[in-house]
Amino acid sequence: MTLPTPASPSGAGSGSMSDAASDSVYLRAAGVSVLLDLPHPDPGPPDQHRPRRAPAFLHWGADLGPTPPPAVAFSPPVTHSGWDDPVAPPVVPAAADGWRGRAALRGSRGGADFSPRWRLVEARVHVPDGGNTGNGGGCGGTVRLDLADEAAGLALAWHLELSVTGVVRVTATVRNTGATPYQLAGLEVSLPVGAAARELMDLTGTWTRERHPQRLPFAQGAWVRAGRHGRTGHDAPTVLCAGDEGFAHRSGRVWAVHLAASGDTEVVAERLPDPSRRLGGGELLGAGEIELAPGEEYRGPTLFGAYADAGLDGIAAAFHRWVRARPNHPATPRPVILNTWEAVYFDHDLTALTELADVAADIGVERFVLDDGWFGHRRHDRAGLGDWWVDPEAWPDGLGSLIEHVTGLGLEFGLWVEPEMISPDSDLARAHPDWISGPGHGRMPASWRQEQVLDLVNPDAYAHVLGALDALLTEYPIAYLKWDQNRDHTELGHAGRPSARAQTAAGLALMAELKRRHPGLEIESCSSGGARVDLAVLEHTDRVWASDSNDALERQTIQHYTGLLLPPELVGAHIGPPTAHSSGRTHALGFRAVTALFGHLGLEWDVRLTDPAERDELRHVIGLYRQHRALLHGGVTVRADTDGTGLSVHGVVAPDAGSALYAVVATATSPDASPGPQPLPGLDPGALYDVALVDPLHPEPPDFHAPTDPAAGHAAEDHTVKERRAPAWLPRVPGISGAALAAVGVTLPVLNPEQALLLHVQRTGSVSA
Repeated sequence: MTLPTPASPSGAGSGSMSDAASDSVYLRAAGVSVLLDLPHPDPGPPDQHRPRRAPAFLHWGADLGPTPPPAVAFSPPVTHSGWDDPVAPPVVPAAADGWRGRAALRGSRGGADFSPRWRLVEARVHVPDGGNTGNGGGCGGTVRLDLADEAAGLALAWHLELSVTGVVRVTATVRNTGATPYQLAGLEVSLPVGAAARELMDLTGTWTRERHPQRLPFAQGAWVRAGRHGRTGHDAPTVLCAGDEGFAHRSGRVWAVHLAASGDTEVVAERLPDPSRRLGGGELLGAGEIELAPGEEYRGPTLFGAYADAGLDGIAAAFHRWVRARPNHPATPRPVILNTWEAVYFDHDLTALTELADVAADIGVERFVLDDGWFGHRRHDRAGLGDWWVDPEAWPDGLGSLIEHVTGLGLEFGLWVEPEMISPDSDLARAHPDWISGPGHGRMPASWRQEQVLDLVNPDAYAHVLGALDALLTEYPIAYLKWDQNRDHTELGHAGRPSARAQTAAGLALMAELKRRHPGLEIESCSSGGARVDLAVLEHTDRVWASDSNDALERQTIQHYTGLLLPPELVGAHIGPPTAHSSGRTHALGFRAVTALFGHLGLEWDVRLTDPAERDELRHVIGLYRQHRALLHGGVTVRADTDGTGLSVHGVVAPDAGSALYAVVATATSPDASPGPQPLPGLDPGALYDVALVDPLHPEPPDFHAPTDPAAGHAAEDHTVKERRAPAWLPRVPGISGAALAAVGVTLPVLNPEQALLLHVQRTGSVSA
């Protein structure tokens, strides 16, 4: 619907008017609500001297009920030493409306038209059948505002969607309606958060240590996370949260945003003295990168927002619901992968790889991925990128023999590629040195991993790599591409101008075109491990590689906070060799297996070297994954608040709360002699459950109450519980209510650091009245 020009209630429903010239727009869904106060569209003619109110963003957060408060209840006062008219929280922040924070639009027309004064031209609101009033909780809806400043020659379209999942998406598009070029410096979108938000949390990291949390007070000023990587980055904030002081997994009001962008970005938390608080972001544009010709427009990336009144688990649940509802979300069970990298590295030998595939098939692997080293003189990481033809030295008869062997075993075949990069030592670079992205003037950018970036903004370079990959996918039955991107680039340029945005778009377009030409093709987003994890790349990919670290201890944190945005089925999690190549730590198979189960399971290990007992254990792990795959990849992720115990307790609960699988992980020593009871959250409080220990490596858990054979070392190494450390209830305790499990839990065994247990919980009945 289009909001009316005469004063009348908004067709979006149930909003009281703040005055005779505005309407409220109210959207509700999944415990979240959005309230806007919109002036009636101004039919003009434009009058720069006439007082004009800007659209106001009054509320995003908790559901305000079937009938929202009147907009006038949110009216700010006039302050001492302040504007003569009150300034409401804006939908589109602009200096012309008295906003003293970051403006949504930054740019100028040769220094002029630097401060637009937006006029609301049209407001369109759509609410699905069912509406947002009444007691049903609402069904969301969309709002589009068309704004203009004719004098500045600019138009802006702002779009918000509140989905039935409770997730908000906001985008903005600016168009040059003037007669001369407009130099765009930045376009941001943002969401207001409540005055209760006093603490910030986002993520940071480095190679093999991605997505670790950091917290700070939400003080006055701006907390700006700028990513200048030419990709998302190992240190990307991923999810920026603001909430009650001390918010945790199961407690506290939390507002969170994710910027869906795979290139250079800025994500911002800003608190003003007035006392507005906002979370937002946009692309980080290079100097002169975007110049809009007359009639040309620029659309910024989408900002995703989630609100929860019960901690970070609520944020994760909202994001997971939205991600799983996408039409392109993987619809088939996630196959167990064996990736060859840590098995053979660059040593490609047909006999060795067929033996590896034989063992993989025997233990239950479902997809075999040939990693780096198969193409153009690629005997090491210093040459060959860009030469996407099968290396005759390593593969004199092509890849056909290996692929036929793998698929003959019933496995899918996957292949590693890095299409966005080019090695200076490659046939392609020698033939087309001008296809290397950089600042121009013939200067080569700084080297990283002996490679440069292929300028995909150049249509010839794009066509070349598209043709090469298309030919491979046409010749061979390749079901899966592990798509890598192994370097930062701070000087992405094309034809002497910055090109980070265009390069990023070209890389994503390349993925999309290959998928269009080869229906059913799956792509993994890998970028030196976890340096490209965002919802933009996941529009074109089917999972992310969370990290190049297969160290199970490091992976506990990496997968934990990757899971704040993404459900487990999208997060690659592999069992590596006993000693992790990235850290040198050695872990028992049980600990590695429990860690990898809570993701898209795979192996990154030369399993030819395993003995019969280890192969039996791997068969069991894979069987356990298959048994619980639907639960793990369709349930609700939960985490207990166990700070200070040295334990991490996390799990996945079925949507109907009928069953759950929990991991109890000792990440450090405990200050207490015994861990005591620890909660198992997320179950139906009115149901009764059996809690049973699950051995990740063997069909039956050991008898912890029988004497242990010291010579076997079985319980100590892989089951992680010795007889003297076992509570009396092991291996099973019946008839505990979901309320008791959430509030108190079960008493746990003493675990050494870097050991883990699995618990399966099954509903058996209801609590008696």
